Amino acid sequence: MAAFRLCVLLVWATLVIAPAQARTNPDKPSDTLDKKFHQQRREQLRKQLPPRSVAAFFANPVRNRANDVDYYFHQDPNFYYLTGYKEPNAVLLLFSEPQQIGGKQTSEVLFVQPNDPKHELWNGKRLGVEGAAKALDIVTLPNTGFASFPIDTAKLQFIFINELPHDVRDDASDQADLYSLLQQFKTKVGLADSFNATRGMLHAVTRAQGMAQPKEVKAYLQDALQQEPALRNDKYLKAYLEATDARSRTKAVAAIPLPKIDTYSLGTLLGEMREEKTEEELALLRKAVTISAQGQIEVMKVMHPGMSEMEVQGVHEFVHKKYGAQHVGYPSIVGAGNNGCVLHYIDSSKPKLGNELVLMDVGAEYGGYTADVTRTIPANGKFTPEQKAIYELVLKAQEAGFKQCRVGNSFQAPGKAAQEVIAEGLQKLGIIKDKASVRQYFPHGTSHYLGLDVHDAGTYGAFRPNTVITVEPGIYIPEGSPCDKKWWGIGVRIEDDILITEKGWENLSNLAPRTVTEIEKVMAQPSALEDFTLPKLD
Repeated sequence: MAAFRLCVLLVWATLVIAPAQARTNPDKPSDTLDKKFHQQRREQLRKQLPPRSVAAFFANPVRNRANDVDYYFHQDPNFYYLTGYKEPNAVLLLFSEPQQIGGKQTSEVLFVQPNDPKHELWNGKRLGVEGAAKALDIVTLPNTGFASFPIDTAKLQFIFINELPHDVRDDASDQADLYSLLQQFKTKVGLADSFNATRGMLHAVTRAQGMAQPKEVKAYLQDALQQEPALRNDKYLKAYLEATDARSRTKAVAAIPLPKIDTYSLGTLLGEMREEKTEEELALLRKAVTISAQGQIEVMKVMHPGMSEMEVQGVHEFVHKKYGAQHVGYPSIVGAGNNGCVLHYIDSSKPKLGNELVLMDVGAEYGGYTADVTRTIPANGKFTPEQKAIYELVLKAQEAGFKQCRVGNSFQAPGKAAQEVIAEGLQKLGIIKDKASVRQYFPHGTSHYLGLDVHDAGTYGAFRPNTVITVEPGIYIPEGSPCDKKWWGIGVRIEDDILITEKGWENLSNLAPRTVTEIEKVMAQPSALEDFTLPKLD
């Protein structure tokens, strides 16, 4: 590691980015969410449950990579938000009223993996039942006892679930793996294997909004049924879609049954909760974003035409790791030239960047919270006139989008402002003949929520304070486009992470240079990685 010659840089960066408390424990970061955070989230949700109800949550499935090798386990965001538990094969039950569980009166119980010395020898220490109870301050039982745990459905008015995990592998040797836990739950609540969560969600949307917003609901249902053709003959949805006036719509909506098993409400409630971030969450988001921005700076310094896309990706993720980011928030996107015109390009297979523009959409995950920062820079350090024209048009559109990031504005406002700027600019450059064609080169929206997911939960309604979103306009002109060839292969996206407050908006990722002048200036600076060379392989 000494050969990296990064000592001075990294000591300085640690002091700038990491709070003092994170340096006091050499074994693990201390700037993570406290158990009180998760307790408060559970209590906030429980208070919104109707009487005589239970909400059930399941950990994420373990995903297999190949043969006997699994992918690194990543917890379901809602499950982590409510518990702080990071291990698989777990169930959380929240009751609206206290129950007698484990010898205690409690409204919550968490079923977890018990300690298993043989398993832990190969895969690491588990919290276990006692460890989880102490660390998370919740009544905890072994998941091996979930099968015999009584849930008196006759006394329950509602059973709330999100869409249950799917594509779950069955480990026949483990009667408490997620597959078994799901089967046990279905048996307890009378849920058939043919149960379709989408059906329940579409029924709920139609019941809730079918009279107030008939045009929007009809369009939503038609789109959903294109993706779920098996539901096209659902008599309730069919009756609503065939209704031609308010009277027939009222009759159709009234006929939709109110199910005991609700697959819609939890997503709505948790979306509202997760949309507005607490101070603890914002601290972790700020750190993830700052780490990501610093990665962009280091790549700007070290980039040259002879690098590969894979090297660029590696430098980003190396910087993330040096600052303590446990993971990337999503697969890194590094696309040079025409590859930058592929919106979710993740191959990173181009061996040399040449003199192309390089689009870098990367985000560090810190403490479970992910950044999402994109910069587009010229591999040789200087923008061509065509590259500069497109880049500055995207930058102008982003600035227009920023101005719309205010409490009370529509979630679509930044996108509409950015699209208008890009449409006008592309028309002036002669790339499109009319503004209506703008979607050919700007095919996506500009914003999504950020948090435990890169596309985080939220209401997508009017902006609320303490919300973090992206603003990411882009222009993509792939080879063969119906315009002058001088524009071909130019793909530009500029993405920043914006905190919306009562006072306006704050660009959390502003550390990463954004203007042409700033980028070219940073790219001319020396890099601590320049002297890091490896021997050639035969």
